[in-house]
Amino acid sequence: MKHNRINFLKSTGLIAGSALVAGLPVKEPGYTTNIFTDKISESGKMKLKFKPYTLQLEHVFTIAVSSRNTTPVILTEIEYEGITGYGEASMPVYLGETQETILNFLSQVNLSRYSDIFDLENILKDIDLVQPGNTAAKASIDIALHDLTGKILNQPYHKLLGLNVNDIPLTSFTIGIDNKEMIEKKVYEADGFKILKVKLGKGNDKEIVDTIRRITDIPLVVDINQGWKDKEPALEMVNWLHERNVLLVEQPLPKEQVDETAWLTEKSPLPIIADESVQRIWDIAKLKDVFSGINIKLMKCTGIREAYKMIILAKALDLKVMLGCMTETSCGISA
Repeated sequence: MKHNRINFLKSTGLIAGSALVAGLPVKEPGYTTNIFTDKISESGKMKLKFKPYTLQLEHVFTIAVSSRNTTPVILTEIEYEGITGYGEASMPVYLGETQETILNFLSQVNLSRYSDIFDLENILKDIDLVQPGNTAAKASIDIALHDLTGKILNQPYHKLLGLNVNDIPLTSFTIGIDNKEMIEKKVYEADGFKILKVKLGKGNDKEIVDTIRRITDIPLVVDINQGWKDKEPALEMVNWLHERNVLLVEQPLPKEQVDETAWLTEKSPLPIIADESVQRIWDIAKLKDVFSGINIKLMKCTGIREAYKMIILAKALDLKVMLGCMTETSCGISA
């Protein structure tokens, strides 16, 4: 089986970054319900399979608004002529997806109708129109398709995107909100990481940071998950964190507090990064004067393809970029 890599790269818009920027959607598309009426066909070239799993977390994972000790996921497989690509949907609780909703969504997708598996732009555009929302379900297909096409071309996908693996930024290890004893245990377990990401926002923020600082001076990033409610105490806390080798503050205020967040960003000595305030690419432009940067998560934005476009747009708007996750398996993390 031979494939013309140049035509593939041209057709998917990956050769010219300007083509990606020019094609960025400026508003959320309209949706139709049940656009695929056929069930999955075994006679087509691409075959989609999926199965639910539950991940058991080693520690209870607590953020400002919730706690959990498991993560439900759906693992997907797309098979084409003996080659299999793998994808994952990890449930972002606050977006309302469940294993049931994802299984329902995936059951409506018929990939056998596509004759050109490298036409990712149009395939994923169709997938996005099956139903509104369902971003993790869509990401599971996107990830599997990228894995599949990379395997067919016998290249890791970062090379197809023209990226240098040596330029990858450092990865942080996330420590959830907990008591002092468990915070100490988690910090020791994270030995070897050069940055720690620390969840705050439940009232014991200084205790958590002081506990970590008694153990290590490595840089921290903190994620409030909308846990602070007032801008002036938030600014005081940001200044306190700035003195303790914290690099940035993620989503300090509720996403509805747009003006308050813009005020905080203007006065803050640290970058203020959007998480819950940004999901899809059309959210970015309106945040330019509100945040210093954005946190892109595949489970929020439907996968690799849109995430790549979001990075290009964010950088064009002089916004910093983080890549986040939803406590995924190595499949989602690798993507």
